[in-house]
Amino acid sequence: MADHDPGSVEQEARYHRYTGNAIPWYVHLLWVLFWCFSMYYIGSYLLPALKSELAAPP
Repeated sequence: MADHDPGSVEQEARYHRYTGNAIPWYVHLLWVLFWCFSMYYIGSYLLPALKSELAAPP
């Protein structure tokens, strides 16, 4: 297709500039804190509760 064709891929690509956004450091910190809390919660509360619930007869 010619360059002057308004439906050509080259003409369409002229107006599309996809750029990513940098994730701020504090968002990374929040994710790390979330996963640390999740592991703490699972180890401290969930697993002991599951053991007692599964061991108890109905």
